[in-house]
Amino acid sequence: MPVPWFLLSFALGPSPVVLSLERLVGPQDAAHCSPGLSCHLWGGDMLCLPGNIVSAPGPVLVPTRLQTELVLRCYQETDCDLCVRVAVHLAVRGHWEEPEDEEQFGRAADPDLEEPKNASLQAQVVLSFQAYPTARCVLLEVQVPAALVQPGQSVGSVVFDCFEAAVGAEVRIWSYTQPRYEKELNFTQQLPDCRGLEVQDSIQSCWALPSLSVSADGEDVHLVLDVSEGQRFGLSLYWNQVQGPTKPWWHRNLTGPQTITLNHTDLVPCLCIQVWPLEPDSVRTSICPFTNDSHAHRNLWRVARLQLLPPRGWRLNAPCSLPAEATLCWQAPGGGPCQSLVPPLPRENVTVNKALEFPLLKGHPNLCVQQVSSGEKLQMQECLWSDSLGPLKDDKLLVETRGPQDNRSLCALEPSGCAPLLSTASTRAARLGEQLLQDLQSGQCLQLWDDDLGALWACPMDKYIHQRWALVWLACLLFAAVLFILLLLKKDHVKGAARGRAALLLYSADDAGFERLVGTLASALCQLPLRVVVDLWSRRELSAQGSLAWFHAQRLQTLQEGGMVVLLFSPGAVALCHEWLQDGTSAPGAHRPHDAFSASLSCVLPDFLQGRAPGRYIGAYFDSLLCPDAVPTLFRAVPVLALPSQLPDFLRTLQGPGATRPGWLRDRVEQVSRALQPALDSCLRPPGTQETGFEMGPEAGDRT
Repeated sequence: MPVPWFLLSFALGPSPVVLSLERLVGPQDAAHCSPGLSCHLWGGDMLCLPGNIVSAPGPVLVPTRLQTELVLRCYQETDCDLCVRVAVHLAVRGHWEEPEDEEQFGRAADPDLEEPKNASLQAQVVLSFQAYPTARCVLLEVQVPAALVQPGQSVGSVVFDCFEAAVGAEVRIWSYTQPRYEKELNFTQQLPDCRGLEVQDSIQSCWALPSLSVSADGEDVHLVLDVSEGQRFGLSLYWNQVQGPTKPWWHRNLTGPQTITLNHTDLVPCLCIQVWPLEPDSVRTSICPFTNDSHAHRNLWRVARLQLLPPRGWRLNAPCSLPAEATLCWQAPGGGPCQSLVPPLPRENVTVNKALEFPLLKGHPNLCVQQVSSGEKLQMQECLWSDSLGPLKDDKLLVETRGPQDNRSLCALEPSGCAPLLSTASTRAARLGEQLLQDLQSGQCLQLWDDDLGALWACPMDKYIHQRWALVWLACLLFAAVLFILLLLKKDHVKGAARGRAALLLYSADDAGFERLVGTLASALCQLPLRVVVDLWSRRELSAQGSLAWFHAQRLQTLQEGGMVVLLFSPGAVALCHEWLQDGTSAPGAHRPHDAFSASLSCVLPDFLQGRAPGRYIGAYFDSLLCPDAVPTLFRAVPVLALPSQLPDFLRTLQGPGATRPGWLRDRVEQVSRALQPALDSCLRPPGTQETGFEMGPEAGDRT
């Protein structure tokens, strides 16, 4: 991702805003005063001993303000040092004391007694200067003429030239008098580096400063130092702290030229760059280019972390200072915004990396800390107690407000605001108002905060949720039990539906060709899918059980599963039906032992005679093998369909209502027709003709 917001270049040398400094020639220190004053600089430095504050015997001179100015002290045209000129502003403090006898008897007649009131004032002013690695202390003697001595008035200033200091150094200056009548003045100043001064031709340490450019390439930021080949220099990246010393982050001694690569997420407003040649007493020049960058400020909030300090302390850890306020809020489970607790709780100004304390009695997992920056923008929210006290709880927060004469009111914190407990509002707290009051009085609620104005209570709601959902769970269990019973009752039906509707084929085995035709039809119906039962595939069971017992069992199972019994009429089947209808029985030995059709007529005919056949039975015949009028009239109580001409109606009846999809029937009719045609042709072929193609033998096996 490109970072167009971060493209800048700067040189650690000339700056667009520079100071042109006055030059002082020679190494001698000097002092001069405002007009009307006289001053003298004592030779040599002295030992700084401020001593204790003493009472002034009368009007005295005291320093009131310190003022500095930067100058150059030059030994040659191109050999100068930075120097600090200090001006001490002085004023008169105190009054002459009136003698008690003068107040009682009037002024003295001796004029010599009035001389002190018109005398000049003299003071010894001490200036103490510290700038690593040097420290100096000088003494200035100042005299003020009597005409300028007015108690409480400023008399002018004395100026000292000058204290030498390194470029970019931090200097500290103190001033007081000997003896000391007031607390000493102090002054701290950060001197500019070579970029802010017009001194490149005067101060030798500023002659060769590296040039630094900063650019972005995707996710990376490049610091390119343009220095001469082989020059050694130091580079330091540090976080400039408002409170406390700087925090080093990265430091290297390098040989130029060099390119340093950083990730753009590492850039924060207080990240500064310092560079210096690796030479004795070299000047260190620093720059902080990201102070006003909006992306660097967003990075700062991303790396900031809230830390809980048991029992009630907390700290915001961040590399830079953050202008923010912290507030407590209540986070209900299930999402939604965190509800602010201001008021009644106050806002807290945040000082990074400093331990702060919540105004709480106890912690709670639903209490969260919000960090709000200028403009009331929420920058961070974290529920500090969720790690130690567990996940969010379904507790209701009660806000107690205390008024005069021990009056108090209670409300429950809701998403819409604080709702009174005893109200007609359609909130959970309003419906459970009396119960929550009883919980509060019985000590079941946890007190989180307490002062003269109110209190905060967290009341558990678990038991009310359990009571409310108990009937719901009971109803669900009852419904599940009923559903389970219904599923058990329908199990057989569902299992049957999963594997297809049952179809029991009954036919007369006229000859081997007709048996192959029936086998082909049964195999084709299995692909629909249908669960097809035919004696052709169950010869072993027929031999073991007998034809009548086998048919009775298969007919009963098929009808119980909602299936159909299919009567396939052929010339042999029609003859057997007429024989049964005329004599009520079939001739013994007229059918083979495996022929279930003859045995089944004893059960089938009563269903037709008693009107139980419709919906259970369906008739079919092959239109090229049997005339439609040949089917006995009794069996026409159910649909009797010709195959394959009426194959769509035949398949639709077998599948049952609602079982077919659009387009499904057309595909299945074509599939069954293709399968039947070779077997039909084989039945119509004269005896002795060679047979080819598919053959379905009686021993194909059980397809059920």
